[in-house]
Amino acid sequence: MPENILHIDSSILGAQSVSRKLSREIVDKLLVRHPSAHVVYRDLDAQPLAHLTSAQIHAFQTGSPHGDADIQADLSLGAADLEAFLAADTVVIGVGFYNLGVASHLKAWIDRISVPGKTFRYSDSGPVGLVNGKRIILAIARGGRYEAGTPAAALEHAETHLRSGFALMGVTEVQAIAADGVALGPDARLASIAAAEERIAELT
Repeated sequence: MPENILHIDSSILGAQSVSRKLSREIVDKLLVRHPSAHVVYRDLDAQPLAHLTSAQIHAFQTGSPHGDADIQADLSLGAADLEAFLAADTVVIGVGFYNLGVASHLKAWIDRISVPGKTFRYSDSGPVGLVNGKRIILAIARGGRYEAGTPAAALEHAETHLRSGFALMGVTEVQAIAADGVALGPDARLASIAAAEERIAELT
């Protein structure tokens, strides 16, 4: 059966985005190994999900959008994102790093796929993940240096947040390829991208 790849970008920097560049190269690498793979692309900056509100939660839980076409359209988009996530064997996410965390529209996407009864359930001993056999690859670009062992490592709340969110769903295979220091000057940017591309080349 052909591999299903979900490719998501979240950076707001367009053609200047390092995370978009890296996520695209990761998908290209995967396609070399799986040329018949089916790729679904989702640009969360170009078509963002609305952040959850009480009206949306009420409509989702009751199935009654009160005749609000905007809420209904939003719920339909969120449901499509959930189905695309569940159908994917591999999910590649381009992660921009903003104010120590992920872009708000990537958080909105995470909220739409973190659904009790769909991707996890509650039990007496705590949450139980319902998503098995899925691979997540994070392509992260950070302006400063936040990798393990640096003074600012404890302030990194993008990769850590995503790993925790996917662990909640039961996803155990999460890889991160990060370019750190891309805002520290042209030489640092090029060196960080080159180091990340070396790791992409080693992907199996």
